[in-house]
Amino acid sequence: MSGLLGEFEVSMDPKGRVKVPSALIKQLSADDNARFVITRGFEKCLVLYPYSEWQKVSARLNSLNMFVKKNRDFVRYFMSGATELTLDASERVLLPKPLQDYANITKELVLSAFQGKVEVWDKKQYHSTIDMNSDDFAGLAEEVMGNTPDE
Repeated sequence: MSGLLGEFEVSMDPKGRVKVPSALIKQLSADDNARFVITRGFEKCLVLYPYSEWQKVSARLNSLNMFVKKNRDFVRYFMSGATELTLDASERVLLPKPLQDYANITKELVLSAFQGKVEVWDKKQYHSTIDMNSDDFAGLAEEVMGNTPDE
């Protein structure tokens, strides 16, 4: 599923539960059956994969040659803390404490959905990470997208 889209500000309760916004839930496929896998992301965020997307990621990981040290190192780190989650009756997921600690997650979060996954950020860290002026963004856009062929 590549259609996930949106940015959602949510709060985590004292038990570590986060309500998944209904606008995001509506974008999930029926095959996911309200199941997710959450793991470490890059830049100190977490990544929440709908189960069908996780199966694709898992297949890619399983295709790596485990006789190559950098592959083993990557898989170990990426899978460290990976946890299957299911929405509860109130459409919440429980963020594992070790993953909360890894991403410095406090009470206020941002869920940023794109390319079939949802990044889970501490709100302050998210805004700090995406904060760039328009000239910096224009330069980044040119560098990343400037030489891509038109589709």
